Amino acid sequence: MSLLKDRAFRATALSHLSIDLLNSQHPLLLAVLSIPLGLSNSLIGLVSTIYSLSGSLSQPLFGMLADRIGNRLVATSGLAWMVVCFSFALSIQGPAALVFLVLAAFGSGAYHPAATAEATERGRIHLARMETTAASFFFFFGQGGLFLGPALGGPLIDQWGPMGLFLLFILILPVGFYMLPRIEVGAEGFSALLERQTPPPIVSVRWSYIVPFVMTIFSRSWTQMSMMTFLPKYLQDLGFRPGVFGPVSALYMGGSAFGGILGAWLADRFGDRYVMTISLFLACLPLFFYGKISATWLLIMVTLFAGAFIGASHSILVVLAQRLLPGKSGVASGLVLGFTFASGSIGAFFSGWIADKFGFQLLFIVLGGIMLLSTIGSIWMHASGRTRSSPGA
Repeated sequence: MSLLKDRAFRATALSHLSIDLLNSQHPLLLAVLSIPLGLSNSLIGLVSTIYSLSGSLSQPLFGMLADRIGNRLVATSGLAWMVVCFSFALSIQGPAALVFLVLAAFGSGAYHPAATAEATERGRIHLARMETTAASFFFFFGQGGLFLGPALGGPLIDQWGPMGLFLLFILILPVGFYMLPRIEVGAEGFSALLERQTPPPIVSVRWSYIVPFVMTIFSRSWTQMSMMTFLPKYLQDLGFRPGVFGPVSALYMGGSAFGGILGAWLADRFGDRYVMTISLFLACLPLFFYGKISATWLLIMVTLFAGAFIGASHSILVVLAQRLLPGKSGVASGLVLGFTFASGSIGAFFSGWIADKFGFQLLFIVLGGIMLLSTIGSIWMHASGRTRSSPGA
């Protein structure tokens, strides 16, 4: 049975598009609200950090909950919570809008570990254990939402202000609430079904593997979140209107989405070692020159390639984490995604400080150097390896 014909995977993927369509609006809103609320780049980074930490630090807990009561209830509740809080954030004037924007992030925190576990476990069944490819398709839909979000949200804000984003619910509500109930996993969770079929292997992991693994995620996430947060503001400072900097920012996530698919496909066929390391290294190059580009067409091309190279390793890192905790996909997904978003949000805060003190040109050079650290972490991680014994060992 084809993975895309599986209604549970289809429901999970389409709902991922919906929730990240909303997630992608917060950098645009912060850029627009920065003028009436007097937000500096540092304050934008701080609010973005709080937003991301709210959603990320809660993910391991929601992952544990999904392993216990099932993915459907946790994922559906997360989407509903986000829609309600986002509605208040758009409706209320003043600093209170930022409070509801942050509260909306908990919905994302509930949704992602449950839905990620569901998607990868479906892939193990329907794609002959090519779970990295399955995860990449799932993340492709999410990144598709991150791509469409600025492309749609920018012109809507330009035309009607923040209230124009209510029109996005025309897309989100039918997809979310029609498709999510089709997730079939019951209260005991899909992981339990897999465990009964094949006992999970005993995995022994060295600290020499964990340290560079964490280092790779942290530095990659710092760059990813910083680009997502400050690219709209950087383009606004260059003189672009929301109707222009929204779609241009969307190209970054569009490149990340296609890069994630290609990177996962290559990793399942040739191994994750070379794919992850090479893609992380190639991501350094466009960042070093990004702040010096003046031609609009070249800026668009470099934005696209930067997103593709940075996004190529995302699914690989998530699946590597799941393999470290066999039978606990929800917890593993929550841990790695939670740490990914948390480290990225912390990095975004420091990036805002750098942009305020030294300007965006230096920030992009710093981000290129941070991606070099991620490349070094990937080489170190794969050189150290991990040991895995069979179930009966």
